[in-house]
Amino acid sequence: MTVFSIESVIDEFETTTKNAGHHQRETLRQILEQNGKAEYLQSLGLGGRTDPESYKACVPLVTHSDLEPYIQRIADGDSSPILTGKPIPAISLSSGTTQGKRKYLPFTEELVQSTMQIYRTSFAFRNREYPIGDGKALQFIYGSKQFKTKGGLTATTATTNVYMSEQFKCTMKDIQSQCASPDEVIFGPDYQQSLYCHLLCGLIYSDEVQFIFSTFAHSLVHSFRIFEKVWEEICTDIRVGVLSSRITVPSIREAVSKILVPNPSLADSIYNKCVGLSNWYGVIPALWPNAKYVYGIMTGSMEPYLKTLRHYAGNLPLMSADYGSSEGWIGANVNPSLPPELATFVVLPNIGYFEFIPLEKPQMQELEISPSSIHYVEAEPIGLTDVEVGKEYEVVISNFAGLYRYRLGDVVKVTGFHNCAPELQFICRRSLMLSINIDKNTEKDLQLSVEEAAKLLAEEKIQVVDFTSHADTLTDPGHYVIFWELSSDSSDEILQSCCNCLDLSFADAGYVSSRKVSAIGPLELRIVRKGTFNMILDHYVGLGGVLSQFKVPRCISQSNNKVLQILCKNVTSCYFSTAYEK
Repeated sequence: MTVFSIESVIDEFETTTKNAGHHQRETLRQILEQNGKAEYLQSLGLGGRTDPESYKACVPLVTHSDLEPYIQRIADGDSSPILTGKPIPAISLSSGTTQGKRKYLPFTEELVQSTMQIYRTSFAFRNREYPIGDGKALQFIYGSKQFKTKGGLTATTATTNVYMSEQFKCTMKDIQSQCASPDEVIFGPDYQQSLYCHLLCGLIYSDEVQFIFSTFAHSLVHSFRIFEKVWEEICTDIRVGVLSSRITVPSIREAVSKILVPNPSLADSIYNKCVGLSNWYGVIPALWPNAKYVYGIMTGSMEPYLKTLRHYAGNLPLMSADYGSSEGWIGANVNPSLPPELATFVVLPNIGYFEFIPLEKPQMQELEISPSSIHYVEAEPIGLTDVEVGKEYEVVISNFAGLYRYRLGDVVKVTGFHNCAPELQFICRRSLMLSINIDKNTEKDLQLSVEEAAKLLAEEKIQVVDFTSHADTLTDPGHYVIFWELSSDSSDEILQSCCNCLDLSFADAGYVSSRKVSAIGPLELRIVRKGTFNMILDHYVGLGGVLSQFKVPRCISQSNNKVLQILCKNVTSCYFSTAYEK
């Protein structure tokens, strides 16, 4: 175990960001020298040049579909240098929730190293403001199913590839973030049994837990919703020192049984605290009194879960984790005291080569309410140090894993600079979501509409547990369908008002004009049974996904028929908007 020095990590970060331009050029040089013999780069005529100007002139901007044939050849066992100079040791799989299809991505040792650098950097800044002592972390993390590709490479989620590495375990020790649960729980084959045991192990070590973590806010909320249902059973396990019969996986059962001993006083304490809570408000600080914060990705599609997460967290601060994707990391959260809605991320200039496509709003769209609705005018990509405060950009990444000038599809806003490295705020995914005619609405537009309509439920203390949408083009005219799962039943009158409010809250000019002339039909609100979104989670986990990496798909395409079937089979009531009736 190395001695972790917060000061030295912060000093290194400050030095690197002060020389961001130099580190960007040096990182690009290293990427191109290491991968210069790769077939892809050879075909583009770089001829060994490693300067940014030659790179941009020779290498085109790409999306995943452009690289898919090359990655498939690697997965199929072609051992020649295709995208990278060194052999690709494993394949990472995206969650598949965004587009309904899981993407293959190269996974390399350099990605592990950049992950650890991000972890150390953000921890140093967190720990400076919220110091933690020696102890453990209640981490709701999970390994996913693994399989061998045709060429014999292990394929699994990016997080699983990281969790399996020795570097991960060493870094977690260094930054005082060892998981309260044994590896057998993390890598167990049944996520429901693993989740139960995460909760149990976290309570066994309740006085030692320093913070609560999961990759996404959804996983944290899901975990405590489950806790509401199983807490008495967990109390019984702790009281008698015998693991519940619901845990049937031998490896999990054996590992957890080793740390589970009879502890009636702890069981009584947990029981009394739970029965004393008001609707589970503040359950986290009540049961984990030494926890300093709750941590996970809380931006973008995770924002709808913040209200519920704050309810569980009580007075504990919520901190948004760092900014990255299955393709690679971009920046670290070095301002942990900011609320998740305002979180910013400083780009680390030595973990990849970054470009930014300037996104300008046409003058006629200046009055648009939501940035995610905008038809942006793109300019030529610019370098990391050339971005301007207040401007919006799409992120382009190049890294050691064979991704060159890869468009992430994320819209970010530059809020400032940390030395010479930009601070980014995540705005939205550029990918179009809902469209029937000339209308264009994305995830952020949907989120804003749902938030506005959900206010009508507040007086009855009813919450929208989760939501998604579908552009139904099989009807004539086509129309938007919004699916809601509610915490309890509401009246037809209020739900009809919610439906009308949803319809009116889509402010995109194309949508409004199309609704007025009936080129788009009335919006439809469908209420689904409780547990429907858990069925969708089960579906994705069954395909090889992992709970902690799961994001509810906010728009279900017609081709994603299995998820559409789950939703449609569980509809209990429907409402059509009358908002545009004359």
